[in-house]
Parts: sequence; structure tokens; C-alpha cells
Amino acid sequence: MKYKSMLCALSLLTFSPLSAAQEWSGTVLGFESPPDPVLGDMYGLRKLLNDNGFTYNLGYLNEIGWNGGGGYNHASHVAYIDQFALTFNQDLSRWTNIPDARIEANIVNRNHNDDLTTRRVQDPRVNVNDLTQESWGGQSITRLGWLTFARSFDDRRMTWRIGMMNKVQTFDQIIPCDFQMLSQCGGKSANSLTWNNWNVHTWGTTLEYRLTPVVTLKGGVMEQNPDAASRHHAWSGSTRRSKGVLLPVEIEARPIINGLPGAYNLGVVFTNAPQTDLYRGRSGGAGASDPGGYEKHNRTGFLYAGLNQQLTRHQDDASRGLSTSFSMSLADQRTNYMHSVYAASLRYRGLFDARPEDWIGFGLTWTDMSNQYARNQRYMNTISGISDYNDAAYHPVPGHSLNGEFYYRFRPVSWLELQPGLQYWHRPAGISHTQDAWVTELKTVVTF
Repeated sequence: MKYKSMLCALSLLTFSPLSAAQEWSGTVLGFESPPDPVLGDMYGLRKLLNDNGFTYNLGYLNEIGWNGGGGYNHASHVAYIDQFALTFNQDLSRWTNIPDARIEANIVNRNHNDDLTTRRVQDPRVNVNDLTQESWGGQSITRLGWLTFARSFDDRRMTWRIGMMNKVQTFDQIIPCDFQMLSQCGGKSANSLTWNNWNVHTWGTTLEYRLTPVVTLKGGVMEQNPDAASRHHAWSGSTRRSKGVLLPVEIEARPIINGLPGAYNLGVVFTNAPQTDLYRGRSGGAGASDPGGYEKHNRTGFLYAGLNQQLTRHQDDASRGLSTSFSMSLADQRTNYMHSVYAASLRYRGLFDARPEDWIGFGLTWTDMSNQYARNQRYMNTISGISDYNDAAYHPVPGHSLNGEFYYRFRPVSWLELQPGLQYWHRPAGISHTQDAWVTELKTVVTF
């Protein structure tokens, strides 16, 4: 019933007379214009590139986490990761006469590969359902995030994209990645575990069509390749080890309600790539004892949805105010160990008159782990005869978890952002035996 309600709400937004009355601005929703870079105009080089259709953003990010108390391993540790990211577009229309044609690319260099979640916060015997540092992953490596050709049709109402792509180019774009905790970073589409965020590419093609000034319909066909995040695939265009295709469909609405902008989406992802059951074997019993191994499912689906709505506007500055976001995902718990995830947050831009560009944010995430995954963990303990949680061979049984984060972000200078914060982990990874954890964080962003 609740999914029908979401569809009804999006339908109302499609035909809402409030939609195009004002110009939509996402500043208070977390979508700010790029700041003045530290390198400035580079003696006219940046302007020369822009005049020739080449635009880019080069940024540096680091994320630090320290286990202030609790968790699986109480030994103090400061975990540090960082990355450089170059994202650029090259306008092709002036040379090809193809309207609004462009080449899009993203290259990411990640370093240090030190994650506090797996080293201290959660029990390493169970799967990760959140991260203290959202940009951790993919090892210390330089890889191609995407390289695509795109162009528009029908007076820019339709956009077509093809190439080695990433889902974030098209799908689930309504919530920014400002928090350091992964579950509060953007939407929940990555929880399908069949495609990757940000710096991993696979082949595909997508279409976006703006049905009204407010509502856009999105769809695509993308390669489902579980090997895409491996080191040898970092710059590869090979489809070796591909298992099938992904068919994502999303409807996105960006209305203005009571004079305040918002963004809403509802998406589904289907795949024909075989997914392994988390408990059931080919013969119907437990897969761990089945000679044929675990059952394979040839068709699985995944649902995600979200909203990001401005709630207040400062009387003297439209770029200051309060916003709220909510995102959720629902997966096939036969094959996905994260059955459902719900995240809610509040953000305020310019809370203090003396600091109009500072941000303050607070978010909570509830995660329910798969019953099939928990069932398999119990069965593994039964056949091993181990019931002591402290035994290294014991398989912990996950349930639900609740994580929270609070941060404050400020800019000492235009090109530098410093974001200290605090995380609280209740039942890390869904394990009740693991002590609740406190994590102190610091996120730093430099724009070149």
C-alpha cells in the first residue's frame, strides 16, 4: 500500500500547478555551485579551456575516523583514506554539428584503503551494512569511473547516454553525498548490490525524458558484471565475466511546493543475472549441506525511493534554510543480505548570520538484515555445533541496526571545506553482541 501511495504522490507532482511557477534551486537541498578553486583562473588557461567547450572539476577529499568507544574491537585506531577525482565534459557540438553532444569522463585516484568499520567497529565475521568513511572501497588504485557519449533531442527534453558508465550519471540524483557515513550519502539504489557507485564503470546506455518541466522518466540497459570493481577492470572495456543485464527505471520529480523546491524519486532495478540464494540449496534444503550448492535465481528485483524537500527559507537570503531528506530501499532477501534500509536527515545551510555558507546536518539510518542470511548463519552454527559467540568459528546472526551522524561543515576559505562530526552505531552490522560504538570523524574537501 505504501508504494501505491508513493506512485500517487509522484502522479500528483506531475500535474501540479505549483511546478513551473518559480525557478527551481537546489542550494538549500545540498546542491551548491562549485566554489572558487584554489588554482583560480590559472593565468587564463581555465577560461581558454571553457571557451573551447572543456569544463572540469578537480577535487581532493580525505575522510578520517577514530573509534572513540565501543565497537567490536576497542583498541584505538585512526583510519585515514583519501582520493583525487577529476570529472570533465567536452562539448562536441561546435565541431560535429550534433546538438548538445558531449564526451563525459571521470577518473578517481584512491589511496590508503584504511576503513575503521572493518578494522574496529563491526564484527568481521558478518557482511558490512554501513561504512564510517563512505569513500572507502576499491583499494588504493586509479580507475576510470566513466567515459560516455551523450546528446540531447527534442529541444533538450530527451538525453541519450552510451558508453562505459556509472549509475550516478543518470539515476538516484536527488540527495547529495555530504555525510561521511555511507548510509547517509546519497540515495539507496546502490543497496541492490548489482551495480556500483561513483568510480566503477560498466557498459550501458540510458535515456532520460522530461515529461513535464517537473517530471523526468529515466530508463536504461546496463551490464551486470560482478567483476567490475576488481583491480584488473580499472581501465578495461572488456565484458568478460558479465552475468547479464540490469534494467533500471526511475521517475524523478523536482517541484516547487509552497515556494520551496523539492526533489522526489521512485526507481526499480531488475536483473537477469543469476543471484545466489543466501540459504536455500538446489535440492530445497540448506545450501551449506546440498551437494549441488546454493540455489540460483535468474530474475531478481529491487526498489528504491527518496525525497529531499526544503522546509524553510531565511527571510534575508534564499540560499539559507532547512531541508529534510528521506530514502529507502527494499531488496529480495533471498539473495540480498540487506533486506530494507531507511535513512532520514535534516540539513541547515547558514544557521548563523556570521556563517551563511556553513552547513549543519543530522541523520539516522535503520537497516534490517535478510532473514535468509540470518537463517544460514544459524544453520552454519548448528552443523558446526558451536554456540559460543566468542568462538572464532561462530557465525554471528544479524538482525537490525540503527546508525546516526551529526556534522558541522565550514569554509575557512572558498576552496576548502572542513567537516568534523560524530557517529553513533547501535548494534553494528546488526549484531546485538557487538557493543554500541562512537566514532569521531573529520572530512576535508579541497577544490582545485
